[in-house]
Amino acid sequence: MRKEDTVKLISAEGFEFVIDKRAAMVSQTIRNMLTSPGSFAETQLGEVRFPEISTTILEKICQYFYWSLQYASGKETEFHIEPELTLELMMAANYLHT
Repeated sequence: MRKEDTVKLISAEGFEFVIDKRAAMVSQTIRNMLTSPGSFAETQLGEVRFPEISTTILEKICQYFYWSLQYASGKETEFHIEPELTLELMMAANYLHT
């Protein structure tokens, strides 16, 4: 996979998730950050920092992005969410418009 086909998402703790750009575009917020006109760091570097989202939550969000692509292509599977992550995950999903 070419570097321009990936996006680096960085959690509050500094953990980096390199994911397919198509998967990241599931989030309206990330799409806007990466495609906005101008010279924004996110657009130029292909990376987005989330200082308020923990590594555990960002990992689950990345899993959801890939699950969403599969679901959109007709593969219907369950997406399991651990109960202890629910509140924090809902807040992050609201911010990311996913």
